[in-house]
Amino acid sequence: FNVVLEEETIGLEEVVAIGYGTVKKSDLTGAIGSVKGDVISNRKTTQISQALQGTVSGLMVTRNNNAPGSTATIRIRGVTTIGETSPLIILDGVPVDDINSVNPNDVENISVLKDAASASIYGSRAAAGVILVTTKRAKSGQIGLEYNMEYGFEKPTQMPEYANAITFMKHVNELRWNDNSNNTNEYPTYTKDIVDNYTSLNAQNPDLYPNTDWRGLILNNSAPRQSHNISITAGTKAIKTKASLAYDKTDALYNARTYERLTARFNNDITINNYLSATVDFNFKRSISKQPVVDPMYKMGIVPPIYAAMWSDGRVGAGKDGANIYGQMKYGGTNDNYYNSVGGKISIDFTPFKGLKLSGVVSPTYNFDKGKKFSLAIPYTAYNNPGTVSGYLEGAKETTLNEVRNDSYRVTYQFLTNYTKSFGQHNLNAMAGYEYYYAFNENLAASRGQYGLTSYPYLNIGPLALRDNSGDAYENAYRSYFGRVMYNYQNKYFLQGNIRYDGSSRFYKDYRWGSFPSFSAGWVMSEESFMKSIPTISFLKLRGSWGTLGNERIGNYPYQAALNFETNSLFYQGNTAISAQSAAQWQYAIRDISWEKTESFDIGLDANFFDNKLRFTGDYYKKTTKDMLLQLQIPMYLGFDNPNQNTGKMNTNGWEFEIGWNDKIGDLDYSVSANLSDFKSIMGDLGGTEFLGDQIKRHGSEFNEWYGYVSDGLYQTQADVDASAKLNTSVRPGDVRFKDISGPAGVPDGKISPEYDRILLGGSLPHFMYGANISLGYKNFDFSVVFQGIGDQNVRLNNTMVQPLLENYGNFPAILDGKYWSKYNTDAQNLGARYPRFTNTSAGNNYAMSDFWLFNGAYLRVKNVTLGYNVPKFITEKVKLQGIRLYASVSDLFSINNYPKGWDPEMSSTAYPITTSFIFGASVKF
Repeated sequence: FNVVLEEETIGLEEVVAIGYGTVKKSDLTGAIGSVKGDVISNRKTTQISQALQGTVSGLMVTRNNNAPGSTATIRIRGVTTIGETSPLIILDGVPVDDINSVNPNDVENISVLKDAASASIYGSRAAAGVILVTTKRAKSGQIGLEYNMEYGFEKPTQMPEYANAITFMKHVNELRWNDNSNNTNEYPTYTKDIVDNYTSLNAQNPDLYPNTDWRGLILNNSAPRQSHNISITAGTKAIKTKASLAYDKTDALYNARTYERLTARFNNDITINNYLSATVDFNFKRSISKQPVVDPMYKMGIVPPIYAAMWSDGRVGAGKDGANIYGQMKYGGTNDNYYNSVGGKISIDFTPFKGLKLSGVVSPTYNFDKGKKFSLAIPYTAYNNPGTVSGYLEGAKETTLNEVRNDSYRVTYQFLTNYTKSFGQHNLNAMAGYEYYYAFNENLAASRGQYGLTSYPYLNIGPLALRDNSGDAYENAYRSYFGRVMYNYQNKYFLQGNIRYDGSSRFYKDYRWGSFPSFSAGWVMSEESFMKSIPTISFLKLRGSWGTLGNERIGNYPYQAALNFETNSLFYQGNTAISAQSAAQWQYAIRDISWEKTESFDIGLDANFFDNKLRFTGDYYKKTTKDMLLQLQIPMYLGFDNPNQNTGKMNTNGWEFEIGWNDKIGDLDYSVSANLSDFKSIMGDLGGTEFLGDQIKRHGSEFNEWYGYVSDGLYQTQADVDASAKLNTSVRPGDVRFKDISGPAGVPDGKISPEYDRILLGGSLPHFMYGANISLGYKNFDFSVVFQGIGDQNVRLNNTMVQPLLENYGNFPAILDGKYWSKYNTDAQNLGARYPRFTNTSAGNNYAMSDFWLFNGAYLRVKNVTLGYNVPKFITEKVKLQGIRLYASVSDLFSINNYPKGWDPEMSSTAYPITTSFIFGASVKF
C-alpha cells in the first residue's frame, strides 16, 4: 500500500500568492483576495474573466454578451485612470497579455492584489491592480490520470420582441401621420385595405405580401457546446510532472459561427540535489473563431417582417432595398481567425544554505495569428423578374479577400533573491529582484478585390490591379529593480515595505525612470493577552497600508516625432499628376511626459469567530491619481494630433467586505459566503472637458457620468407646448418636455439649449456589487448555488431598445405597445404613458440624453447551480477506478431586474445575447 498524506490548509493557514512569492493568509498586511481553482472550474465557462464574476469583493467583472469565445472586462477597485484600466495579469510569476489564455481547469488559485501594499512590487503597471494566476503542479507521491467530459447547450436568457407585420404597418402609418401634422389621411404609407387584409393577402401570395420571421430564419433554438480535459499527474522525489490537454468547442445560436480552443500545459518540478532545483514549464494554445462576415444581431432585430428574405422559389430576396441580413449571413462568406500561442518558463533555484534561495527565470511567449475574411458578392433579383439582377445586398457588392498575419513575442528575464530567517521571536522575510521585459509585434495585411471565383479564397487568383497590402511593427520594453522586506514579532506585529524602480521605453530617457514605494503594517490583536480570554474570537487583525502605483500604458512612442506614410499622395511632374509615397509628422512630441502616479491608502480588518467558523474581512480605501496622461487640445493650425500630457487628476473612494460561515452537522458539510463592495471615482482638474456622446468627464463629475437634460414628463396639449421652452420647433404634444435650467446670463432664458440646459445626471458605473455562494455536501452528493449582481446603477434605455423606425424602415420594439402617447389614446391613457409619441421629426428631441431614459439597472442573478454525485468506492474499485463524479450544472439560470421585457441586464443592445448554459458532465479518475 502507498499512503500519501495531503496537507489540508484551511482559513488562516492557507498559503496565497503575492508578488514574487507566497505567504500565509494570517501574515498578510495588504488587501488581497483569493479564489481557489475549483471555484473557477465550477463556473463552467471557457473564459476565466467571466468565471471571476462575483467571486471577490472589489472585483468588478462586466460583460455585454455571451458569444462563443467572448470575454469580460475586469476592473479592480473601480477606475483610477482615463486610459487603460485593465489589471496587470501575472501567470506563474511572469506577465501575460490575457488572463483568458489559461484553461480554467489548469488554475490552482488566483490572487487579486488590490491595494498599493500588495501591488506596488509591480510598480509602473500596477495602478489598475494585479491578478496573479497560479497553475496546478504535481506533488511528491501523486500519480494518476483524470478525464473530464462535458456536453451541454445554451439558450438565450432574454430576447427582445418586435411588432408583427400588421402592427408594424399600423405604427408606421401613425408615425407618418404624426409627422404630417395629423392631417385627414391616417393611412399615408399602408392603405387601410392592406392593413386589414394582410393575413389573407400573405396566404395568397407570400412573395408580394411577406411575413418574414427574421429571427426564426437566423437563430436556432439552442447552441451546443462540449469540453474535454485530460490530465496526468506523476510525482516522485526527483521529478514532479503535471500535464494537461483540453479541448473546448462552443457553437453559436446562428449557423457558421463556432469557437474552438485547444490548450496544453506541462509543468515540471525537478530536484537535482539538496542545493539545486528547477522548474520547466511549457504551454500551448490554439483557438479558432469562425463566423459569417456580418454579425446579424442588430439588423435581425430591426428589419420588419413585411420584407422578403427569400422568394418562395429559393432565390435571394431584396429585403429592404438590399438590406437582407439573412442573405448576407447565409451567402456572404466567412471571417475566420486562428490564434496560436507557444510559451514556457525555465527557472533554476539555488539554495546555498537554509533560508537563502537564488533564482534565475527566463520565460518566452510566441504568438502566431492568422485571419482570413472572404466576403462574397450577393446579387438579388426581383420577385417578378428572376432572370435579371436587380442589385446587390448592402455591403456585398463585390467579392473580396482580406488576409492578415500577426506575429509577436514577449520575453521576461528575472533574477530573484529570497531570504527567510527567524531570530527567536523575530521573523524576517526579504526579497530582491531584477526583471527585464521585451515585447515585439509585427503585422502584415494583404487584400484583393472583384474575385471572379467564389470557391477559392486565396490571393493569387485575385486581379492584380485590385491588390493592396500593408504592414507595421512596434516594440516596447521595461527594466526593473525591486525589493521587499517583511518582518513580524511574535506573529503579532507585522511590518512590510516594498519598492520598485522602473524604466519604460515609452518615455524619453530623461523621464523614463520612476520609483514606487509602499508600506504596510498589521496588528494581530487576538494574540494579545487581554484578547485571549474571549473564546468567541478566533483571530482578529487590524492592518493599514500606503503606497504609490504607476501607469504607462499610453502607446509606444509618445515622446517621438512619429511619421505617417501615405502611398496615394499626388505630385505634379510638369502638368501631370502622379501618385507617390509621402510622409508627414502626425504627432506633436512632448518629451517630458512620464508616469501616471496613483497614491493609495487602505485600512482593513480581518476577524474570525467561533473556532474560525465565521470569517469577516473588511476594507476602506482611497486612491488619488495624479499626472494622468490626457490628450489635450492644441491649436489646429499646428497640424498635429492632440498630444498626451501629464495633467489629469482623479479620486476614488471605496469599501468592501466579505463574510462567510462553514460548519458540519453529521454527514452534512455546508458553507455560506457573501461579498459586497462599492466605489466612486470623481474627476479632478482635467484641464478641460471630455464629451463622450451621452457621457462626460469634467472636474467634479464621476467617471463617465451621464450628461443631459432634465425631463418634465410628456407634453399633453398644444397649449403646454406653446407656453414652454423647447429644444426645437418640431416639438408637439406627446414629446418629451425638458426643464429650462439656465441661459447665457446664468438664469433660465426661455429656450432649451445644449450649452446651458444639460447637467450631470449621475454616474454610469455600477454600485454595490455583490456575490454569494451556498455549498452543501451530504455523503456522496454535493450541491452549490452562486448568486451575483449589483445593487444600483444608472442605466439608459438606449435608442435600439425604445426608438421606433430606426434607419427610417426598422421595426417597432414590442415594449412600446400600449405604453406610448398617441392621438388615439384617451387623456387618462396619455397621462400614464411611459414613452413619447411615434415621430421622426421630433426624434432629436425625444431621444436626446435626459433623465427620462434613465432607470435603476440593479439585478440579482442566479449565476450557477451545480448538483454532483460521487459514485461509491465499492463500485469504482470493481472497475479499477479511483473515482467517478457525475454532475449537472446550469449557469445564468435567471435574474431579477428592472429591465424591459426581453432585455437581459448584462446584454448590450446590439450584441449577441446572454445565454443560459445547461451542462452535463462526468469526471473519471484512473
